[in-house]
Amino acid sequence: MKQTAFYLGLGALLTHELDAMPNHEWRVLPLLRALPDDIASVVFVSLHLPLFAALIALVASSDTATRRYSRLGIGAFLVVHGLAHFLFMGAANYEFSSLLSEALIFGGAALGLTYLALEGRDSRAAAAE
Repeated sequence: MKQTAFYLGLGALLTHELDAMPNHEWRVLPLLRALPDDIASVVFVSLHLPLFAALIALVASSDTATRRYSRLGIGAFLVVHGLAHFLFMGAANYEFSSLLSEALIFGGAALGLTYLALEGRDSRAAAAE
C-alpha cells in the first residue's frame, strides 16, 4: 500500500505538470510570470527535463538511504504543493479549476500524506523491533 501511494502520488505530480501547460502555470510562478508567455512557457517546459530526470534517478537510486529520503521528500513536496495551490486559488492568473486539475493536485497531496503516514508507521514498527 505504501509503495502504491508513493507511485500514484508521483504519477499525479507528473500528470499535473502535463495539465499545467493548458492552465498556464508559469503565470502564477514568481520568476516566470514576469516573462512574456511565449518565453515563460518554453522555460517552464525546459526546466522540467532535468527536474524529472533528477527525481526519477533519486527515487530509483540503488542507494537505500538516497531512495528513502528522496521518496520522503517527494511525499512532503506533494503535501506542500497541494497547500501552495490552495493558497494560489484566489490569484487572478490561477486557472486550475477543472475537476481533473483539482484531482491531480489535491489527490497527489492526499497520496503524499498517505505515503508519509505509512512510512512513519513502518519506521516506528522497525524501531520497536
